[in-house]
Amino acid sequence: MSESFGKPVVVITGASSGIGRATALRFAKSGAALMLAARGQDGLDSVAAECAELGAETETRSVDVTDEDAMLELAQQTVARFGRIDVWVNNAAVGVFGPIDELPTEAIRRVLDVNILGYVYGVRAVLPQLKRQGTGVIINVSSLTAPIPQPYTAPYSMSKAAVRSLSASVRSELRLGGHAGVRVCTVMPPAIDTPFFDNAANYTGRRARAMPPVYPPEKVARTILRLSRMPRREVIVGAIGSSFVQQGKLAPGMMERSMAAMVENTHLSKNEPVARTSGNLFAPSSASTSGSLHGGWDGGRKTAVRVGVGTVALLAGGVAVVRRLLR
Repeated sequence: MSESFGKPVVVITGASSGIGRATALRFAKSGAALMLAARGQDGLDSVAAECAELGAETETRSVDVTDEDAMLELAQQTVARFGRIDVWVNNAAVGVFGPIDELPTEAIRRVLDVNILGYVYGVRAVLPQLKRQGTGVIINVSSLTAPIPQPYTAPYSMSKAAVRSLSASVRSELRLGGHAGVRVCTVMPPAIDTPFFDNAANYTGRRARAMPPVYPPEKVARTILRLSRMPRREVIVGAIGSSFVQQGKLAPGMMERSMAAMVENTHLSKNEPVARTSGNLFAPSSASTSGSLHGGWDGGRKTAVRVGVGTVALLAGGVAVVRRLLR
């Protein structure tokens, strides 16, 4: 992250709540200048006020990331205001729960538009500026569902795998084009304590819950800040998530079956029925959640981590059996 022109300039989409909000606050504490984007202006105004209290120069723009012209304008307005862009964080995302054959087609399409095309438009908007500068970092927030897909979240899992592929493709193009100073990173968090689960579309009739292990959004924000300074290709947030990925490589069938059981037993409540809802797919979250950092799942964090560790131990035992059979 170049600081030769003064404060580093950071653009964050989906900045009004959850991971995006935590990332904005982390960069504000580090002395960055910020351009914060999201659909809901109320959430943007509140996070901007917090960042200003931390001493950060902050601008906001109400933007739907599926509007390519608006994303181009976001990049142009950032350069006009601050003179450059050092870090661009593609973070805005939506989710939907439900069996693939029961989901409304428009809900599937909206998840793919926001989570894939929104990132594509972000990359296309900022790349020309970073190439002109010769430096800069694009950080794409993917998910642990990219290497380990889940049932009942097919559009979301698909989209996050696509984000991972997008990063790899752009890295190769930059290398071939001689733009070594422009870096592209992918962050893959597990379940994070944000309003995401309450705001997601849900067609299962069961309340969606944060599936253990649950980490605070500040942990992802710290990872993003580190990547802006020391870029790496991919980072999985949390040791348990890394263990899941390793288990999946060694015993993919076992991991698939275990993930299905975990989602069925911990991700979707069996005793909290809810009405079908499109959540925040087509409109910003309500004022009560549009500016929320956390989702209220942290109260069970210790239990969640214990469950996660137990699951890893169970998977590790199964993989040990597989290894013995392969000898």
